[in-house]
This record gives sequence, structure tokens and C-alpha cells, in this order.
Amino acid sequence: MPATPAMAPAMTKVCETPRLLLRHFALTDAEFILHLLNEPSFIRYIADKGVRTLDDARTYLETGPLASYAAYGFGLNLIALKDSGVPIGMCGILKREHLPEPDLGYALLPEYWSRGYALEAALAIISQARQVIRLPRLLAVTDADNGSSIRLLEKSGFRFAHPLRLAENESDLKLFELEVLPSALA
Repeated sequence: MPATPAMAPAMTKVCETPRLLLRHFALTDAEFILHLLNEPSFIRYIADKGVRTLDDARTYLETGPLASYAAYGFGLNLIALKDSGVPIGMCGILKREHLPEPDLGYALLPEYWSRGYALEAALAIISQARQVIRLPRLLAVTDADNGSSIRLLEKSGFRFAHPLRLAENESDLKLFELEVLPSALA
């Protein structure tokens, strides 16, 4: 039976910027996720998620972003170029067990680096955290050697909090924090 528009996966728009559209992931994004999560820069600066097949990518989406939307109302979102719809990365808010508060996460395909897309997406998500989700604070974690990510966080208003190591065998990280809502408004 062919899919009708009513049967197509809902592509929930989270926000848009002058150049970007950020929307919830769907299982149909598995091919893109497979590509992004296997980029050497993703593996180096974020983690090797062990996603090697389309089935792995669908499982990652089901147990990651899709589960997060259901549990918290937020999660990682697909970033697409507004004019063409081409997916270029992901950005959103995560709730991780090992952090006391939600954190900002992002990753772009290397061919889209140094064009301001990551900053544009991060600022849009911070605005969502403030105006829609109404989070009082937002954290961010980056590899201590990832200068580009550190500069992006600082440009987004985050301030360095302290060094962080999540496990003995993992690399050194830096924890950043941003007061999203003034305490009186939270």
C-alpha cells in the first residue's frame, strides 16, 4: 500500500533561522545519521556511537532523539539548509544521566563548518530553551582540544565552569554553563 500524506512521518519543525530549518528527526533520517555519526571529526570530538548500518542508525534515532522527544519534549534536531532542505547536521538539547541539567549538543558535517551555521543553530536552540522550554540553565560539554566548539560556546554566551572527565579512560572535557532564564523568571 503506497504511503499517503497522512501516513508520512510527521516532520515537527522546532524553529528556523534566516538560513536553517531545525526539525525533529524521523526514522527516514537514518541514512543521514549513519553518515554524520561516522565522520572522523564526530568520532574524535564527540564519540564513536557504534552506528555502522542503517539498522544501527534507526536504533540510534529510536533510542536517542525520538525517545528524548517523548520523555522530555526536546532532544537533538536535524539541521537542514532552508533553501534546499539538504541536511547538514544536528543541534538540540539533551538530558544526560551524568549531568545535573540539560545540555546543548551539536554536530555538523565538515563541509558545512566555518560558515556560521553551528552558531546560528545553537542560538536558535538557546532561544527555544528560553522561550518555549523555559529552562533556567543550560550546560554544554566539549572536548578540551576542540577550539572551534569552545569559541562557539563562548559566542553563544556560555561561560567555562570547570574541567570534566566522565570516565577514567575518556578524554578531558570542559563543562560550560549558561543561565537561560534569570532566576526570578524560572
